[in-house]
Amino acid sequence: MRFTRSGVALLAALSTLTACTASDEPPPIGNSVVGGERAGAAGIGDPDFPKDGNGGYDVAHYDLDVTYTPKGKRLDGVATIRAAATQDLSSFNLDLTGLHVRGVTVDDAAATFTRQGSELTVRPAKAIGASSSFTVKVTYSGRPRPANDSANLGTYGFIPTPDGAFVASEPNGSKTWFPSNDHPADKATFDFTITVPAGVTALANGEMTAKPATRGGLTTYKWSERHPMATYLATATLGKFDLREGKTAAGIPNLAATDPRFKRSLDHLYTASGEITDYWTTVFGPYPFASTGGVVDDYSAGYALENQTKPLYGGFEPDEAIIAHELAHQWFGNSLTVKRWKDLWLNEGFATYAEWLWSEHKGTKTADATFNELHARPASDPMWSYPPGRAKPDDLFNQSVYTRGGMTLHALRKAIGDPTFFTLLKTWTAEHRYGNVTTEEFIDLAERLSGKDLGPLFDAWLFQPSRPA
Repeated sequence: MRFTRSGVALLAALSTLTACTASDEPPPIGNSVVGGERAGAAGIGDPDFPKDGNGGYDVAHYDLDVTYTPKGKRLDGVATIRAAATQDLSSFNLDLTGLHVRGVTVDDAAATFTRQGSELTVRPAKAIGASSSFTVKVTYSGRPRPANDSANLGTYGFIPTPDGAFVASEPNGSKTWFPSNDHPADKATFDFTITVPAGVTALANGEMTAKPATRGGLTTYKWSERHPMATYLATATLGKFDLREGKTAAGIPNLAATDPRFKRSLDHLYTASGEITDYWTTVFGPYPFASTGGVVDDYSAGYALENQTKPLYGGFEPDEAIIAHELAHQWFGNSLTVKRWKDLWLNEGFATYAEWLWSEHKGTKTADATFNELHARPASDPMWSYPPGRAKPDDLFNQSVYTRGGMTLHALRKAIGDPTFFTLLKTWTAEHRYGNVTTEEFIDLAERLSGKDLGPLFDAWLFQPSRPA
C-alpha cells in the first residue's frame, strides 16, 4: 500500500473522524461449543480485528466464477472453496458483506445458513470431522458495496466504476465481493472465471489460462494464481484498458495495463515495472511469483495497492518510487504475509525502505541521506509519538508504520553492516517464502545472523513513543 500526496492529506483528515474500536481481548481461536456441538469461531484470533477471518478451518483454494454488469452494477457469483477442518465442525463461518446468498452446499449436499452482519454461518448436513477436507459452494448475487472506514483508507474493496470496477481490498474488503476467510493469516491459491460485457477487460491475479472467449455479447476471462495469496490481495479489476505484454530483461512475464486516460504512461509502467522487478531479485532474492506488471485505473483512490502480481494504481501516473514500493511488496507482504495486522511494518516499512534503496541504486539520494533528513525532524513531530511496531486498528496506515518502519531497517543496517544486512533480507525472504511472519521472527533472525543483541535497537525504533537517539 502506498498513498499519493493527496491520499496522505485525505488520510490525515479522515483519521480525525470517529472510528470503530476493536476489543482488547482476542476472540476464541478454533471453536466454540454450543449445546454440545462444535462451531468454528467467528474470528480467526486477531485481537485488533476480532471479527475478521474465521476459526475451525484452513482454506486451500478459492475458485471464483463471477459475472459483472457495469451498467446495473450487478454481480452474480459462485464461490467454490476447498478447505480442511482444524477441528470437528458442526458449523463454520465465512465473511461476506451485503449481497444475496441464494444457496450453499457442502460436499455437494445442501447446507443451511444464516446471516448476521458480515458473518455467513454455514451448517452442513453432516458434521465435518477434524482434519477432514471439504468443499463449500456459495451462490450469491447483488450490487457490491465497497467498505468505508474513515480511520484507514476511506473506500476500499469492490468499487464500481462507470466502465467496470476498481478492486483493492486491504485490509478486509474482499468480503465485499466474495465469501472468504478474510484475514491474511489464511492464504490460499485462486482461480478466477470473470464474465463481462464484450469490450470490457477483466484483470485478475496470476496468469491468464485461456484466451478470452466472447459469446452472446459477453466475454469470459480465466486467470489463475497458483501461489498462496492473502484474500486482501485478490483483484478482479474491470474496465477498458490499453495493454502491453512481454517479458522483463531477466525473462519474467510482464503485463502493464492503463485506462485510456492514462495511455501515455503505459510504456513507462511496463518498462519501470520490468526493470525494478529484475533489480529487486538481486537485492531480495528470486522473484516469488510467475509474472509482474501493474494496472492504472481511472478511479481516484488516492493510493496504490500491491495486488499480487498486478499492483493497482488508483487514478494517477505512478513514478518510479511508488512502483518500487509496490513491487517490493511482492516479497514483503505478498510472499511473506503478516500473521496479525499489528505487524504491518513488516510490509510497509520494508516497502518504504525499498524506495530509498531504489533511489540509492539510481544515484539520486542515498538511504543514509534520507534517514538523516527524517531523523532531524523535531521531537514534536507526530512520527516520534507513534511506535510503528504496534499498528492500531483505528489508524492502521499511520505514516509512522511506513517512515519509522523504514528507518528501523536503516538503523539495523548501520548496526550490523551491509554484508550481514543484505544477507538478512535474502534469508528472510527465503526461509519464509509463501508463509506468514511476525516481528519476533524477524528480530530472532537478525540476531542469529549478526551474532548481536539487537533487542535495545528494535525496542527503541519499533516500540517506544519517542525519537531514538
